[in-house]
This record gives sequence, structure tokens and C-alpha cells, in this order.
Amino acid sequence: MSLTVRIDPHVHSEASYDGADPSELLLEQAAEIGLDAVVVTDHDVIHESVRAAELAPMYGLVGIPGVEVSTADGHLLALGVEEMPPRRAPMAETVAWIRERDGVAIVPHPFQRSRHGVRKRRLRGVDPDAIEVFNSWAFTGWKNRRARRYADAYGYPGVAGSDAHKVGYVGRAYTEIELEDVDRAELTTDVVLDAIRDGATGVEGRRTPMPTSARHYAGAGVRKSSFYAKYGAYRSGSLAKTGVLGAARMLYRVSPLSR
Repeated sequence: MSLTVRIDPHVHSEASYDGADPSELLLEQAAEIGLDAVVVTDHDVIHESVRAAELAPMYGLVGIPGVEVSTADGHLLALGVEEMPPRRAPMAETVAWIRERDGVAIVPHPFQRSRHGVRKRRLRGVDPDAIEVFNSWAFTGWKNRRARRYADAYGYPGVAGSDAHKVGYVGRAYTEIELEDVDRAELTTDVVLDAIRDGATGVEGRRTPMPTSARHYAGAGVRKSSFYAKYGAYRSGSLAKTGVLGAARMLYRVSPLSR
């Protein structure tokens, strides 16, 4: 018995300085397009990812916390950790820190200096758990191919991530994990992380056919509008309730009966 699991391990929420959408929307989109997990990896903050991991089961997803931390040598994904790794430390030290906490360290978009990817000469001394060999935001396919060649040459598992900063781009690239003798009911964060370490990964990062992409983007737009409509109604109700309570307190203070 085998089980194929699809995860997007590199997604940003509005908690990132350059992200746009709340975790609820990212989780909803991931579930809608058939992913089994999405890891919110915000830039140098982890609180929203921990919250997203707690919410994930409500969407039928595996909850995996994570973060994209800025090291002295470039960006690094830390999957499976619930506290913030040290910032600006050497990447090799940060990898060790992540492993000590049973997390998985993945080098994202290597060699892409404009996006804080680690340089090749520094990567040689890092020894991560995996390398992102397909990032859907690479300007050309050349850097992705270079990352894949490096991973193959040095025996590192390869993963793919969308690096989405908006909900409509979740899942544009994702990682397939093949699990043997695992039932879906037994699927946990630890099972997924162990499979990445073991290299049971496949990469899906082909350009999405335009009609499919358009449907997914349109669907994401509808879900986004619906979410903010519900949020607006909730906030309006909360403000109205606050206003009523405030008015009641004011009346209590000025009423002769309260004296």
C-alpha cells in the first residue's frame, strides 16, 4: 500500500512584509486544489505559521509550522519548528539548530542572489536536509535547473515550492511524497518530515495550463471576496457590540440611578 502526499512547503501569509493574505485563505486554497499540506514560511516571523498549523486540520490538511529565516549566508526554510531560529547566524549553525529541534532545513532558491539565495561556495559547507530545486518564482528555468543539478550531484533530496505571496499562487509548484505502508489516517507532521529527510520526494513545477490556472485564480478570488465579506460582517458586528456596551457604560455613569 502506498500513499502519495502533495505539499507546498514554501508559502507566505500577510505576516510576511511582502505577503498579502491571511492563513485561512491559504489553507482554503490548498485544500481546494488538492494539496495535503501547505507550510506557511513567513520571513523571520513564526507566530502566524504556528497558528496556521493549528488550523490546518479544520481544512483536512496536515499542520506543519515553519519559517523562512534570514541567515548570514542567505535564506533558509525551517520546517517542523515552533520557535524562531536565530537570525543572521551562519547557515550551517542554523541548520544544526533546526535539526536539534527535529525540524527539516531546506535551502530555498539557491544561487539566486537577488532573492537572498545562498551562493554555491557557501552552500558546500552547509549540509541541509533538502534543496528547493523548483521555485515557481524563478525568473528563468536556468536557476532551477542549476539547483537540481547541485542536489543530484551531492545527493540531496529535491523539493518544489510555490513561494506564493498571494493566495492565487499557492500550489503553482509543489512536492510529491511517496509513502509506503502508511494510511491517510496515519499521516502526521513527523511522517511527512521523515519522508523529506529520506528523499521520498518528487517535484511538480510545470507551468499550469492557462485554463486551469485561470479557474484556480478565479476560485481564489471568489474565496478571497467571500472571506473578507464574512470578516467584514464579523468586524462590523463586533464594533456594533462594542458600541452598544460603550453606550451602556456611559448611561450607567450618568444615570441618577447609578449613584
